[in-house]
Amino acid sequence: MSIAKKIAHKAEAVKGGAKKIVGRVTGNRRLQAEGRGDQTKSDVKQAGAKIKDAFKR
Repeated sequence: MSIAKKIAHKAEAVKGGAKKIVGRVTGNRRLQAEGRGDQTKSDVKQAGAKIKDAFKR
């Protein structure tokens, strides 16, 4: 996987974490859930990339 994709996946996880924290601070449950969803999506993409890299070797 390219460095750019790794950075993009990590940035998505950070964005999700920020949304989750802002949602918690403001009491906005929708924003919290959206942040958790972004983090989960990023984690799945990162795991898929690791599997793909493992099979390439």
